[in-house]
Amino acid sequence: MKRNVAGFRSNVKLARQLWGEPSRIALRGLRDLTAGYSLSVAAGDLQLLDGRWYVTHSGLLRLATRRGCRGIKTILQQRISDPTGARWIFKAIVYKSGRSRGFVGHGDADPSNVSPLVRGAEMRIAETRAVNRALRKAYGIGLCSVEELGYLHSLPEQSPRTAGSPATSNGNGSGNGQPRLRDRLSLLIRQHQLDPTLVKRYAADFCGTEALRDAGRDLVESFISTLAEQAAKDRDGLICKLNSYGSTEAVKS
Repeated sequence: MKRNVAGFRSNVKLARQLWGEPSRIALRGLRDLTAGYSLSVAAGDLQLLDGRWYVTHSGLLRLATRRGCRGIKTILQQRISDPTGARWIFKAIVYKSGRSRGFVGHGDADPSNVSPLVRGAEMRIAETRAVNRALRKAYGIGLCSVEELGYLHSLPEQSPRTAGSPATSNGNGSGNGQPRLRDRLSLLIRQHQLDPTLVKRYAADFCGTEALRDAGRDLVESFISTLAEQAAKDRDGLICKLNSYGSTEAVKS
């Protein structure tokens, strides 16, 4: 019980820093999501868009891991996909246990419903959407996932604190109304009192790029989720890992 209360307070604090003051309805929803699923704003499990909560792909995967998911199978639906038109459809099956018959979800993607920033990756996005839907069915998540909201990709980027006003894109901005990844990373660094320079070097190494700015959004988001999990579970171990980058050449952001 105390853990849920602490988790909720942490979620509320970070949500206010990212998106401003949530509505009472949004706060009640956040409380239920924290208590029922242990979803974390800091880890990037949730996004607040237009006053509503949406779960993320990384958040669903972490939930499945905590609940002991036995496996996820994805199948390309070749007969109804159109490689020429970059239209892909996947079927995903989530197995909660060894005896589970599986929870099925389908996902599709084509150039009309993906961000221009990831144009050409429609196959991967379709698979992600299928997995998200299957996971939501398996674990009773009524929230739609961010990756399924194709219409958001046509919206201008919004400021993390004022969901109604447009902002220029920088700092790995999503371009679809989500808070900038740089803001989330900065919050993690402040929250756990980490060395920004060492975190930057770790991030570049994690993403396999010479500079962090060269990494794609998916890789940066995966790094932030990994960093949040490491900081929460074993901060001392994370500090030791960061210190191993102390003798390396500084990486430009």
